[in-house]
Amino acid sequence: MATGAGTGYFPCFPGTVGTLLAVPLSLALNRIATASLPLSLLTLVAFVVGAAWFCQKGEEILREKDSPRIVIDEIGGFLLANFLSPPEFTPAAVAFLLFRFFDIIKIFPAGQAQKLPGGVGVMLDDLIAGCYTFLILRLLFSWSLL
Repeated sequence: MATGAGTGYFPCFPGTVGTLLAVPLSLALNRIATASLPLSLLTLVAFVVGAAWFCQKGEEILREKDSPRIVIDEIGGFLLANFLSPPEFTPAAVAFLLFRFFDIIKIFPAGQAQKLPGGVGVMLDDLIAGCYTFLILRLLFSWSLL
């Protein structure tokens, strides 16, 4: 689970490949949100909490802090990043590019959050990147640019 169904073992850019796995999951979550916002929020929160636990266990098994093979944090971050977006290609593509940008450059406080111990530290920097992406997407939607 921590390796995103094995996508974390991809030889090049495992975080990007893990995020690609998150795209259809995100589209499904957004379809749930159109039917029931409370259910989609509960699903998102449950995923993030479970992912933090899997990150912790992944670090213990792999014996490596924030191993590049652990990509469930990217999946959770992207679910947040693209949350409530229309289930269409363009918003998902923009969300993907923005999320990867923010996940890679680690704008404050993401870099510091990543240093926290255990699964929380592994997850938190991706959730911050997801928040930045979510906010920019909301602005783009409100300005009718997406």
